[in-house]
Amino acid sequence: TTVCTQSREQKKIIMKFLKETGCGDVIDNGLHLFKLHDFGFRGVSSVESAATGGAAHLVNFLGSDTMVSLMCIKEYYNESIAGFSIPASEHSTMTSWGREHEVDAMRNMLIQYPKGIVACVSDSYDIFVACEQYWGTELKDMILNRDGILVVRPDSGELPKIVLDVLESLAGKFGTSNTPTGHKLLPPKIRVIQGDGIDINSLEMILKTMTAAGWAADNLAFGSGGALLQKLHRDTQKCAFKCSYAMINGENVDVVKDPITDPGK
Repeated sequence: TTVCTQSREQKKIIMKFLKETGCGDVIDNGLHLFKLHDFGFRGVSSVESAATGGAAHLVNFLGSDTMVSLMCIKEYYNESIAGFSIPASEHSTMTSWGREHEVDAMRNMLIQYPKGIVACVSDSYDIFVACEQYWGTELKDMILNRDGILVVRPDSGELPKIVLDVLESLAGKFGTSNTPTGHKLLPPKIRVIQGDGIDINSLEMILKTMTAAGWAADNLAFGSGGALLQKLHRDTQKCAFKCSYAMINGENVDVVKDPITDPGK
């Protein structure tokens, strides 16, 4: 319940900033349902908690790497496909090529996945070299001629500054257009995903900062791991199962407390 509630609140925040920055078409086309991706499987306490928490997130969104949640929903709710994912690199698949061959690892991602959306972590060594020299110069033509979208993933740096810095670096090489509200939007062939340090508070902070700096919300998607599925407890939303009704000597009795020291309880 708490995972689902927080996920829904983040969905409302994302939709708010999409509308405010002239990206209402994203909502109209249902693409906002892929703006918060579940990265949480490895950060939770058990396979069961990954399944139930991941299923709760999928009430609100369609993007998930927590495959056990898809299995759970298929088993108990007869939903054949409750969520989707995309090809995406991680640091080990990039750094195993060696520092001097990072650009070759990036090129390989584009070759192996010539169509559709593909995400590539880009901060293994120098995120700005990756954005400006590799993606923005050596591989630029491949990206623009590709039948799909490259999603650049920074995975370190101070929030929200790193998001703005990456957007500016990519804009310097790929250019931007303006949404109906005058906010800057990267070309449709390239986007950014921020998956480091994302919870409901940082997500809103980033979108507020982007908006103030003149960037459209559609430039960015989010990934959230432990904060989505694990960084919560029964008091996060004051949620617990308790007795609220009893029948005593054949009479219905509401069971409720009202402590003077904490009316919130």
